[in-house]
Amino acid sequence: MTRIYTRTGDTGETALFGGQRVSKDDLRVRAYGTVDELNAVVGVARAAGPTHEIDAVLERVQHHLFDLGAELATPGGTSPAAARVPRATAERVAGLEQEIDRFDARLPPLREFVLPGGVPAAAALHHARTVARRAERQIVRLAAREPLNPEVLKYVNRLSDLLFVLARAANQGAGRPDVAWKPDR
Repeated sequence: MTRIYTRTGDTGETALFGGQRVSKDDLRVRAYGTVDELNAVVGVARAAGPTHEIDAVLERVQHHLFDLGAELATPGGTSPAAARVPRATAERVAGLEQEIDRFDARLPPLREFVLPGGVPAAAALHHARTVARRAERQIVRLAAREPLNPEVLKYVNRLSDLLFVLARAANQGAGRPDVAWKPDR
């Protein structure tokens, strides 16, 4: 990368990996753009000062999200560009599940919905969870139009679950209990 600006997007188009030009409003661009936003929100959560243990998990997630964004930005799974891009795998999905189970085992069982919030790291993790759900919806829309690696959707789905568990863990670690939702009756 020699310059930050290229001027090639000034007409509302961008290049995918492999060179194909598409509208910046294309479903593929929306999907990887939302994954990029999710990565930034995970960065905010890390800046909010979670425990070292949570931060280490989030750093690994950020690297995986860059890989995921690259995979989504690369159409056609058999192109030369696609061959160079790391792909979401069943092993990465299983890794998220292991982290969910590890942190969840330390938490009180959920008996009701909890309000998002708490300490800054937990609130940021709840925010990241909602962005993960939006990324998931964008990926579902793209997958309805084009074939995608099914592990992409599984990864984002599990990631939102992990972010929820990590938010609860961040609050618990700071001595802040979950706040249960109390619906108007």
